[in-house]
Order: sequence, then C-alpha cells, then structure tokens
Amino acid sequence: MIYKTIRINSSISVYIWKIEESEAELSEGIQLTPHCQKRIDGMKSELHRRGFLSIRHLMAEAGYVDADLYYDTAGKPHLVDGKKISITHSGHFTGIIVSDTTEVGIDIERQRDKILRIAHKFTPIEEYRTIANTDALVRKLTIVWGAKESLYKICSNPGISFLHHIDVRDFSFADNTTTAEVLYHGNLSCYDIHFLEFERFCCVYALKS
Repeated sequence: MIYKTIRINSSISVYIWKIEESEAELSEGIQLTPHCQKRIDGMKSELHRRGFLSIRHLMAEAGYVDADLYYDTAGKPHLVDGKKISITHSGHFTGIIVSDTTEVGIDIERQRDKILRIAHKFTPIEEYRTIANTDALVRKLTIVWGAKESLYKICSNPGISFLHHIDVRDFSFADNTTTAEVLYHGNLSCYDIHFLEFERFCCVYALKS
C-alpha cells in the first residue's frame, strides 16, 4: 500500500510503499517489459520480487508504466520523458523520487546496530563522539549513510568514495534536513538533504542545490 506521499514542490514528489500484499496481488494490473520479466524471474527472494512489483505501483502513482523506465550502463534509472527518477528498496519498504528537472536521489535504510561497526568506512566517526546514546548514534549514522547513498545514486560514478568525496553537514533530528557536498576530481557540487524516520527505518532524499 502507499505508505506516504511527499510533494516537495510542484515538480518533485516522493512516493513510499509498505509491502504488505502477496506477490500475486502486486502482480495485478502490472505489465512488465520482457527485460523486466526476465529480471524478476531470476530473483530468488520473494520479498525482492514483491519489492520490484511495488515499485511499479509507485511508478503508476507518478503516472508511469514499466516501459517508461530504462537503465544506463552504470545501472542508473531514467525515464523516457527525460524526467529524473531514483529508486530504493529496503525490507518491507520501497520508494521512488521523481523530479521534472532537478537531479535527485533516494535511499531507505533499516536502523541497525551493525552500522556502528562499519561507520569508519563511510564517515569520520570522531564527528559523532559526543553522542553518548547508542540509539541516537545508530539513527544519526543511518541518516548519514542514506544521504551518501542518495548522492552516490545521483553522481553514478563508481570512483566516488563515501568517506573521502562526500561530506554531509551535521544536523539535529528535529530539523529533518541538512546539506552535503560532493568533491570529486576538483568538481564541487552541493545538495539539499531531507530525511524522515518511521518504523525503525529512515528515508533520505537528496536534491541538487
């Protein structure tokens, strides 16, 4: 079912789905291209297949069908009408962001303690040493990871390092927003980051400033 719709402005919208339906229910009314049918047939996980189908329902909410979507050689999704799209799937949630012209990225992540073990690989962890509460630290690091994942999807360059090339400004949970910069090969680009938390998940989306 549609879990949340966010109209950021007249040209950018976010759609989030909570996967509660069976695979058969999600298949109803969805026409997949032969390429996508082959992709879904190759998925061993039923939850992945349900997620794949739920994204097609989100696309329908935005006015698109499966045939309107294609991927470039880097694996980045595009819409045939030239509008921008980014896609995410985590657990029982999927999401898309669609924009008329602005570059956008989206990521949904489950809040898990294991992020504490890998944090040093994607962010200068000493920046967060003042957070004594483990739960708050997990929440913050998950948002930072989601922000960097969203930016990576926009930039779509395998050479970009989360740790060395993407900087997310510190933020308070109450603000639900921050900014970020990507500095790669001397090129600097700036982004607005927005986040929301629900059911031990967080959704982060990035918009090019």
